[in-house]
Amino acid sequence: MQELTVSPGPAKLTLTLDPNTPDGPELTLKSSLTKLTLDPTCQRELPLDSTCHPKMTFSPSAAELTLDPEHQPEKTLAPSLAELTLEPVHRRPELLDACADLINDEWPRSRASRLHSLGQSSDAFPLCLMLLSPNPTPEAAPIVVGHARLSRVLNQPQSLLVETVVVARALRGRGFGRRLMEGLEVFARARGFRKLHLTTHDQLHFYTHLGYQLGEPVQGLVFTSRQLPATLLNFFPMALSPRLPWKAPNLTVQAAPRGPKGPPLPPPPPLPECLTTSPPAPSGPPPKSLLETQYQNMRGCPIFWMEKDI
Repeated sequence: MQELTVSPGPAKLTLTLDPNTPDGPELTLKSSLTKLTLDPTCQRELPLDSTCHPKMTFSPSAAELTLDPEHQPEKTLAPSLAELTLEPVHRRPELLDACADLINDEWPRSRASRLHSLGQSSDAFPLCLMLLSPNPTPEAAPIVVGHARLSRVLNQPQSLLVETVVVARALRGRGFGRRLMEGLEVFARARGFRKLHLTTHDQLHFYTHLGYQLGEPVQGLVFTSRQLPATLLNFFPMALSPRLPWKAPNLTVQAAPRGPKGPPLPPPPPLPECLTTSPPAPSGPPPKSLLETQYQNMRGCPIFWMEKDI
């Protein structure tokens, strides 16, 4: 009888081989491991219990025994599209950190600033929505699959502006973006809205397949309140007063009175031309093409305004 002890780290495995058994060699295992993988051609995991010592019989042709002292990593399974739910972030405050990490993975920003922005979500808009998968276990929190923000649109009471649309990197290309956008439509339509607006610079074909078309820019409201009249909000995206056409002052100079001595004073120099003249407006309608746009974001990147009736 031979005995071999293997200690791969904190786990311990004891093998006892008895070649004198009438039915062939017998191998007895005593282990603190939780899993044992046998037969490389047909992988099989057997639970091990330190209170019982399993016995396995091997024929002489059995040439290989594979032991995994560490727990094998489990594959991350994508959640089912049918099981996903769409919930406002202000109703799930325990998921604020996970939602901030998801957005910052795409658009890095100060964590405190991101959490503050998410904390402004409310039913009165702007409103941040999370696409959530079911709880993997009763003790674990749901997984934040995607995020989008909805804001009211100035002078368009039945429209919403969609911003900050993002899906977890590991789950892209599996239909979760479409599921998120479809959920936004259901959410908005159930609350009386009939149109969605958004901007994009690299997802034109994705939104086109969802039914979006090129549209005109709109003004999203960063806050809304029933106590603030809409007429007052009209002044925010505009100048306080219209720019009046510049008119040069009268440069006619009357002759200076002669003093008691000397020639008359020369006239003052003419005023410089106005440097605030605006460039001429482009003639013709603005181009509407998936390959060309006249709009840019604050960083100078070309963007396309799109909209969809829901």
